[in-house]
Amino acid sequence: MKNNIINLAQDLIRRPSISPADQGCQQVIADRLQQLGFTLEWLPFGDTLNLWAKHGSGHPVIAFAGHTDVVPVGDETQWTYPPFEARIVDNMLYGRGAADMKGSLSALVVAAEEFVKANPNHVGTIALLITSDEEAAAKDGTVKVVETLMARGEPIHYCVVGEPSSGKVLGDVIKNGRRGSITGDLYIEGVQGHVAYPHLAENPVHTALNFLTELTTYQWDNGNEFFLPTSLQIANIKAGTGSNNVIPGELYVQFNLRYCTSVTDDIIKNKVAEMLAKHQLKHRISWNLSGKPFLAGNGQLVKAAVQAVENVTKFTPRLDTSGGTSDGRFIALMGAEIVEFGPLNATIHKVNECVNVDDLGKCGEVYYQILEYLLKS
Repeated sequence: MKNNIINLAQDLIRRPSISPADQGCQQVIADRLQQLGFTLEWLPFGDTLNLWAKHGSGHPVIAFAGHTDVVPVGDETQWTYPPFEARIVDNMLYGRGAADMKGSLSALVVAAEEFVKANPNHVGTIALLITSDEEAAAKDGTVKVVETLMARGEPIHYCVVGEPSSGKVLGDVIKNGRRGSITGDLYIEGVQGHVAYPHLAENPVHTALNFLTELTTYQWDNGNEFFLPTSLQIANIKAGTGSNNVIPGELYVQFNLRYCTSVTDDIIKNKVAEMLAKHQLKHRISWNLSGKPFLAGNGQLVKAAVQAVENVTKFTPRLDTSGGTSDGRFIALMGAEIVEFGPLNATIHKVNECVNVDDLGKCGEVYYQILEYLLKS
């Protein structure tokens, strides 16, 4: 299995699929799957290519989800090996997307292939959901596929996302959920004027200070069994004309909350509105909800993933919900149980991104065993 995974990973890495470009990656995968009897459905939206491939029928529907797009390489002269050459040195596969996530995507594909070869009449449905819009806007990728599937009543019961979840060694972490993410763009109004005549102006930086203190020190919750407490960070703040003798007429504050299941986006919006009213601030605010929190808890997929990781790596993985968002936030809208498992995340988005080739082989074995666990006759 390992050699097949590495060969496919190298083929994909050699295609410079900077988000949302796919550069033929999905066609390579589609050709392989079609030979094994998978039914293919292309779901393009805008400049994004999406592939929905299925084998078998009925319940349960187990989806493997991944993306073919990668982030830009940055200054290519800083790379020890060309980022799209897919060179293997000292058992490490180098290249943009090696870890995030063409390596684990290849492992997902090959695991599905090998399982179908060994079990051509398996129960249930094995599916692959592959997009080229995960690293950038993420507006025409998985979210659009999910909307399509939900509109026609097509379910996903279990989903394995191949994001690089491991920390120090392969198998030390499985993501069994993710925090929600919501961003507020707040404009606090004042009256512009000359700094020497403050009585003729109103400085929104000054009037907002008490509000900002409350906003940044408020304790939203205490977290719970699976999640750390909700956190808020100011990401951007701007006021003034650039001159030292002008009182600004407006203060812009952008803040983001990574929130757990103890609160909701409505609770957050209402509380911020309450704070703004309390401090009598003239303002306008808009919200961008990137994704709601989701949690698989200790369900059947989590049990299957833990057992498979223990069998293959001899480590008992820690269940974790920290970190950023993933496309799992969209698939969770279908009521699916979701886990994220993949190789080490130490080099993702960095110069000299790389992954251990043995780890990719083990990822494939883990994915295969998850299918075995969930699709028992």
